[in-house]
Amino acid sequence: MIFCVEDDNSIRDLMIYTLNASGFEASGFSDGEQLFEALKEKKPELIILDIMLPGEDGITILKKLRSHGNTSDIPVIMATAKGTEYDKVIGLDSGADDYLAKPFGMMEMVSRIKAVLRRSSPKQEKLLSMGELELNLSEHTVTSSGKRVQLTLKEFDMLRLFMENPGRVFTREQLLSGIWGTDYIGETRTVDVHIGTLRTKLGTCGSYIETVRGVGYRMEAGI
Repeated sequence: MIFCVEDDNSIRDLMIYTLNASGFEASGFSDGEQLFEALKEKKPELIILDIMLPGEDGITILKKLRSHGNTSDIPVIMATAKGTEYDKVIGLDSGADDYLAKPFGMMEMVSRIKAVLRRSSPKQEKLLSMGELELNLSEHTVTSSGKRVQLTLKEFDMLRLFMENPGRVFTREQLLSGIWGTDYIGETRTVDVHIGTLRTKLGTCGSYIETVRGVGYRMEAGI
């Protein structure tokens, strides 16, 4: 659920329509009083908050949101008048997660919302495991059959990709793109070489990486 606090009815209606059309649920409010009443009933994923509002302005509302425990972690995007650098700075200093300069496009709004939600989403699982193999994302370490394994950055990234997608078959081209980047110009033989060294370093767990003849590679623990 996205809450939109905007006193201009036409703008607010367009924001809600666009968000609904983009797969979000959205509700609109014309001032801070309506917002805080709604917050008693439901906690949104994100709030778009205009700075210029009747009654309390957006900055004051933002400070109230950040000072209350049940609303302090709600991501907030401030809507500011174009060119008002001061408002942007004050908003960010007061705890805003991002801002939109008016007049803004609806697709830009959706893009900013998705970006803020990605940044504020719960952190990914720090430990990946498969059979006797463990990959620790926070410590950037790999343990195979109880022994620490030293991997290069590319080998680590490749192993992580496999362990995050158990059983999925990746073509050599997909691995090149995902590990070396879409702009990398190289041969698929590069993937084969790295797979070979990765299998060797993983010891008995190296057998988890299977060759799918004519397609590519996949990874899953042996039965």
